[in-house]
Amino acid sequence: MKNRLLFILLCALPLLLSAQSRPDSYYLPDNVSYNAAIPTPASVLGYQIGDWHVSHDQLVMYMRTLAESSDRISLEEYARSYENRPLLLLKITSPANQGRLEQIQQQHQANCDPERAGELDLNTVPAVLYQGFTIHGNEASGINAALMVAYYLAAAQGPTIEDLLNKVVILLDPCLNPDGAHRFSTWVNMHKSKNLTADPADREYDESWPRGRTNHYWFDLNRDWLLTQHPESQGRIRSFHRWKPNVLTDHHEMGRNATFFFQPGVPSRTHPYTPARNQELTHQIAAYHAKALDEIGSLYYSEENFDDFYYGKGSTYPDANGGIGILFEQASSRGHLQETVNGELSFPFTIRNQFATALSSIEATYGLRKELLEFQRDFYKTAKEEANRANTKAYVFHETQDPARLRHFIQLLQQHQIEVFVNKADARAEGKTFKGGQSYVVPVQQPQYRLIKSLFEPMTDFKDSLFYDVSTWTMPMAFNIEYAAMKGSVNKGKAVVIPSTLFSSSSKEIKSDYAYCFEWDAYYAPKLLNAILKSGLRAKVANEPFRAKTVAAGTVDFNRGSIAVPVQNQQLGAAEIQRLINEAANSSHVQVYGIESGLTPSGIDMGSPSYSTLKKPEVLLMVGDGVSSYDAGEVWHLLDQRYDMSLAKVESDRMDNIDLNRYTCIVMVNGSYGLIEKRGVTAIKDWVRKGGTLIVMKRALNWAKANGLAGFEYKTPKENRSKKSRAYGSRSRDRGAQFIGGAIFEAQLDLTHPLTYGYRRATLPVFRQGTTFIKPTRNKYASPLVYSDDPLLSGYVSKRNLETIKNSVSVVVSGIGSGKVICFSDNPNFRAFWYGTNKLFANAIFFGSTINNGTRERASSTKEEEEEEAAEGHHHHH
Repeated sequence: MKNRLLFILLCALPLLLSAQSRPDSYYLPDNVSYNAAIPTPASVLGYQIGDWHVSHDQLVMYMRTLAESSDRISLEEYARSYENRPLLLLKITSPANQGRLEQIQQQHQANCDPERAGELDLNTVPAVLYQGFTIHGNEASGINAALMVAYYLAAAQGPTIEDLLNKVVILLDPCLNPDGAHRFSTWVNMHKSKNLTADPADREYDESWPRGRTNHYWFDLNRDWLLTQHPESQGRIRSFHRWKPNVLTDHHEMGRNATFFFQPGVPSRTHPYTPARNQELTHQIAAYHAKALDEIGSLYYSEENFDDFYYGKGSTYPDANGGIGILFEQASSRGHLQETVNGELSFPFTIRNQFATALSSIEATYGLRKELLEFQRDFYKTAKEEANRANTKAYVFHETQDPARLRHFIQLLQQHQIEVFVNKADARAEGKTFKGGQSYVVPVQQPQYRLIKSLFEPMTDFKDSLFYDVSTWTMPMAFNIEYAAMKGSVNKGKAVVIPSTLFSSSSKEIKSDYAYCFEWDAYYAPKLLNAILKSGLRAKVANEPFRAKTVAAGTVDFNRGSIAVPVQNQQLGAAEIQRLINEAANSSHVQVYGIESGLTPSGIDMGSPSYSTLKKPEVLLMVGDGVSSYDAGEVWHLLDQRYDMSLAKVESDRMDNIDLNRYTCIVMVNGSYGLIEKRGVTAIKDWVRKGGTLIVMKRALNWAKANGLAGFEYKTPKENRSKKSRAYGSRSRDRGAQFIGGAIFEAQLDLTHPLTYGYRRATLPVFRQGTTFIKPTRNKYASPLVYSDDPLLSGYVSKRNLETIKNSVSVVVSGIGSGKVICFSDNPNFRAFWYGTNKLFANAIFFGSTINNGTRERASSTKEEEEEEAAEGHHHHH
């Protein structure tokens, strides 16, 4: 009892202790004894939890030490981050269960299969709880609490914990984002004072750009569970499906003036495919968290702010996979101590709340074990029944020009345990034809029915108009893959296995003494072109289609945007060119042809003036304060990881003192660019005038327009003229409903424009977040991408915004002098999974300089520029 009073006293007085170390008893329950043979975090790290922010290497060291000293823990490394840090999974359960982990996995997989679930005796199956911490690297109470949770599970003694460990397997993922967490711990530890300051203005609480939230390429990994574009997520999804956890917890932080949140979220914003029973169980689990936080006197709330809609977040992904996802949000001290409206918030206090709810989650999983296993079994059983009743029997899709995009799409489906088959017979669906043997089907009759539906079905009707994240993620649209819902019977062939024959590796050496040619359709064509230009070879882009005689493949039709590399008059000899082209073509999965003659049977000849000569791109990406690190990271990742291109990342406030002449292209992603000095603005304008290509996106358009680099007019939604007054309480909802948090719209392409080279269909699904709308341009050739009359494909948009977006312009080409300013009102590289629009961005980099100056929307009309343009128009036609 005395301990208990001391414990309550400690809780009530976080202020007295703010600058001092807390004893273990501040965190740990005192109603159990602890095994002295198990090392505490402090005994290994040399400091008490909460005194410093644990760095990732220290975390790994402690977890390895713990696993060696406890027979309740086995440890595996499930992935490596981009910075080569290990991602760990600790499998914590009784020593008896440790001997049958594989069997438990198999039981869980059987429970998710309606064919086999009936054979299981659920009384003998342990529940599985997956606990994940700190997917946002600067939300550090999680990773630090994970050390205490692991210690508690290894060291706590007594019949209760032993029974619990017999009936539950805890998968502890102590740090979901090693690179971001390491970046952040370095920052706060390096700015910590011996005498802690709680002043929020102190540098300790104000990280430098890009901050620690994201991974190496500045991606939000918490949005990547469904998209699986990064090694951290790919490894985690593999573990998830090996284990099929019943509950998954996801420990986050929010603003310092908040308290503590646990799910359920806003009831009206749960995804409609999530069964009601999921939310009932979430409520039951919530009672355990409330009890734990009541005991230590912490404030908390639920059913507000956060939601369970987007299946791509850690706390929602389980809801589409027979489990219960739980989000925790703790007010953040960011560093070690901060003033807040709730008094001073200390780092140890934030860790203790995360620790308390990690333990309440373990207790809830133990207490509700049977219900959770029954829910998992029924989730898949009812999915099967719903699939039987559904009108749609399968989704059919094809992509004949670009095997890479197709392959990445199928790979994504397979990571989520969705089976894909070859479509054997010709099929007609929704007015489209899909050829047998050249298209693929995803039958709905499979355990992942609900997830399949969420990935394929467009959604335009919503109960609610507010979303914590995107309102849609229709995958075939993201990949620009033509697809349809099939109502009739499905003629499925063999299952598609990747790696498979989807990439025909041209093992045949291609040889030509005249020229090499390749189409621009392939996703990795920019990678191939960059390799060619990097080696010093000259290459040209065809601005008109042609048909050519090839060395081994007869006559072949080449579209606009095809790349030609002549063999003669190059710096390298014919044999060296052949070796280089074949090697680069194989690593880029692009089909290259050897051309026999410069005279073509139809279309332009190989020496035609309708070719434009290309320069090797030298890209400068502006970064730093004011710039969206997400959008900048997407550009860095695309060029670095996918196209094998190097780029310079330069802070925007340095534009006045670097030599811009070495760059062909400057990229300004979404952001405000007020830090560019006057001299910097002048330098950029001079560089564009001399022929540079400036690419601006979203809010960077404001900067380009204000500085006379781009001409276009914004289109604004009609004001709501209603005289009726509105309730004060509805203001934030009214405002939120006018925001486009993420929806998909149809744009029409001008397929003759260099920015659309490599596209075959005249419409393209475009992802849009935010409300930058552009009016139709005065120059009729300046907008290669325009939203259609009836543009909404999927997602939520208000009526007012939908009216505004109709026939508005997605991309405008402007510029001054002989340079181009390419304005994207949307982000073509969204979260790295929007494969369908990446090519627009690549085209801006590679072909921007080839765009005819007479087709630009004029930025400003000084007399000399008009004369320049007139002169350009005379000797520049394609």
